[in-house]
Amino acid sequence: MEIFVFKTNISCKKDLKMISALMDQIRIVNWNVDFEDIDRVLRIVTETVQPKEVIQLMKSKGFHCEELPD
Repeated sequence: MEIFVFKTNISCKKDLKMISALMDQIRIVNWNVDFEDIDRVLRIVTETVQPKEVIQLMKSKGFHCEELPD
């Protein structure tokens, strides 16, 4: 399993519903968004999905998404 961390502009519960639908489209084991963090950090646990795929999917729905370094 790998954990990837992304900076996003997810801002409300409505966004979470849209993100949830996106995560259902790809093989994500677990995910969460830290609204307390200024970067609105999205953490994803996966066995097969690569960061590029997550970024592309998020951007296709109008969200900012960039991988944060370890």
